[in-house]
Amino acid sequence: MVARLADYQSAVEIGIGNRPDVAGALADAGIVVTATDIRPREVPSNVQFVLDDVTNPDSSVYENSDVLYALNIPPELHRPALVVAKKCDSVFVFTTLGGDQPSVPVRRETISGETLFWARE
Repeated sequence: MVARLADYQSAVEIGIGNRPDVAGALADAGIVVTATDIRPREVPSNVQFVLDDVTNPDSSVYENSDVLYALNIPPELHRPALVVAKKCDSVFVFTTLGGDQPSVPVRRETISGETLFWARE
């Protein structure tokens, strides 16, 4: 995923959880990265963290981002995240957990055994 997002200038990871590797790698590549979650999380020092809920978002967190992305995002958050991406005119790409299917229209891309779902390009 890092290679696919490396051309963007700024990114927001929705629901970072306990997996800061992608956010850290993107920041190491020179991308301005903000990570969000509904609970306080530890993130790399070069990643900004903001407490936010994508179902009731603070639009200022997302409004200047080129791309919003989420890893293992549950289906009930696909639509709210897509709404935020549309409002902010941002790309939205995500992965799902296991057998979860996207709940919004997407273009699928397989990379390294993982499927990226491009909901807004």
